[in-house]
Amino acid sequence: MAGILRLDHVSKTYPRSGAALVDVSFELNKGEFVFLVGHSGAGKSTLLKLISMAERPTDGEVRVSGFSSLTARSRDIPQLRRRLGIVFQDFRLLPDRTAEQNVAFALEVTGVPQGLIQPKVARLLTQVGLASKATAFPHELSGGEQQRVAIARALVNDPFVLLADEPTGNLDDRATHAIFLLLREINTQGTAVIMATHDVALIQRANLRFLEMDKGSLIFDGTDVARLVADMRGRR
Repeated sequence: MAGILRLDHVSKTYPRSGAALVDVSFELNKGEFVFLVGHSGAGKSTLLKLISMAERPTDGEVRVSGFSSLTARSRDIPQLRRRLGIVFQDFRLLPDRTAEQNVAFALEVTGVPQGLIQPKVARLLTQVGLASKATAFPHELSGGEQQRVAIARALVNDPFVLLADEPTGNLDDRATHAIFLLLREINTQGTAVIMATHDVALIQRANLRFLEMDKGSLIFDGTDVARLVADMRGRR
């Protein structure tokens, strides 16, 4: 499998708060699903910001499908972002727009011709199981349904990798499981997924590769969930 994302000795230091990431290196292969785990403040969100190049590393290099943090210009970043899907814990839907309008907006801002937008929106809402809720506003949807709309929105540009930053953090166990299954389904269709989570039970059930962060360092990369459980308990 070809690597589509690579971090080489990446560090990030902020003037006031100090080191957020310390010498992090790993590679993500095409079509892979990887969990990103660690307590709050471990560096997960900072890592995702560097991958999307919302921020640049202090040291090291981030390479994302041909884009390098060392050479990418500001005008290159929108092109990179169109090849990434990003899902957040708090959904970030526009409250005055329906589900289909939220998804359509993400296409409109990238200049997709109007005639192509509606068919694609309908396909994406069907893919996430919300075809019947297309005209519902966010306040009329459950948390799990709102996150499905957010996932549909993240898929509008057929991304090669989906970054999910605590996508189940505000959901109950049932909705969490459903969102994970949806992300896995998207993954099996060829999209690589990095999912940041605190949910060790979910990682145990999934039995997939995980990256464990602690105090800005990558301390484990593998599938040994028993180690993760022991580590998380030890830091409580």
